[in-house]
Amino acid sequence: MRYDTELCRILAKKQLTKDIFDVTVSAPKLAPIAKPGQFAQILVPGKTLRRPISLCGIGRETFRLVFQVRGAGTKILSELQPGEKMDILAPLGKGFPLEGSATHAVFVGGGIGVPPLLCAAAAFSGERTAVLGFRSKNAAILADDFAACGCQVQIATDDGSLGTHGLVTDILKKQHFDICYACGPMPMLRAVAKLCAQRKIPCWISMEQRMACGIGACLGCAVELRREDDSSYYGHVCKDGPVFPADRVVL
Repeated sequence: MRYDTELCRILAKKQLTKDIFDVTVSAPKLAPIAKPGQFAQILVPGKTLRRPISLCGIGRETFRLVFQVRGAGTKILSELQPGEKMDILAPLGKGFPLEGSATHAVFVGGGIGVPPLLCAAAAFSGERTAVLGFRSKNAAILADDFAACGCQVQIATDDGSLGTHGLVTDILKKQHFDICYACGPMPMLRAVAKLCAQRKIPCWISMEQRMACGIGACLGCAVELRREDDSSYYGHVCKDGPVFPADRVVL
């Protein structure tokens, strides 16, 4: 895994919801070596530990970072303004395998698990469907971006204020596809993986986990994985993932 650090100037910033921010940074050294599904570790001014943020978009010399304020660290990052710089360690982890014989991919995202799928959908060469789940219309993000990169977009909300009233799996059951990529809450991943297993369709999931170092040194982001003989062991989301074959993870 090749990664490096770079002081990245903030080029643009906008607020998508009350607590989700969309930031584009200049990353001429890091962007050319990044792949969809990988993530960045961002140094927070005044804090010791970096914060992991998935890559929502990879340009020739830029990163797009869409993140939710979940604590003091991400709150500080959300207050940085265009022209200021972020100290970024990237690209980290294993990304989505997007090459192969699959011709129709479905990208299933829930909440803040949606951003890394946009990067993957933009890079997939075949037919694409995005199935996105949110609590409500006010929490929905990036639907227009998925449509702009060629996806058929379908949305499910918990309260029915936008799209289908229900779960992403309610929509997924009606879809025809030959590969699935998913990121979101554990119950959603468990349900999506089960549906794909029943259809014998490859499913790749991106795990959301607290990370301290991002390179497998601190051993804090343990995840239970399954061997071919069905015995289990513990790997690490930052080093062995964050993207895994769904049937390899003990969900």
